Amino acid sequence: MATEIKTEHPHIVRTQGIRGGRPCIEGTGITVMLIAKFYKMGCDPDQIMGMYPHLSAASVYDAISYYHDHQDEIEEDIAESTLEKFLEKTGSHVDEHGQVVFRP
Repeated sequence: MATEIKTEHPHIVRTQGIRGGRPCIEGTGITVMLIAKFYKMGCDPDQIMGMYPHLSAASVYDAISYYHDHQDEIEEDIAESTLEKFLEKTGSHVDEHGQVVFRP
């Protein structure tokens, strides 16, 4: 069983082996990084809850609060999650049809 690590935020946990150990809303696989991306695009908590109706208001606000308290960490996660970084890490490329081609 994976070990869940509580954070100083009551709705945010890290679980070894789940989403790379990134902070997530407890009981879900939804990362703080995902919530932060929507928040940075201008979505308010109600809009985020509309996309993920199983999330409570408290958990969404807590994820946003976690983002503000750990902004450098989450911004680094966001920067590392781009397609370009993925291609660089895996030595892959996108072909003329828009498909990812992995190095053999």
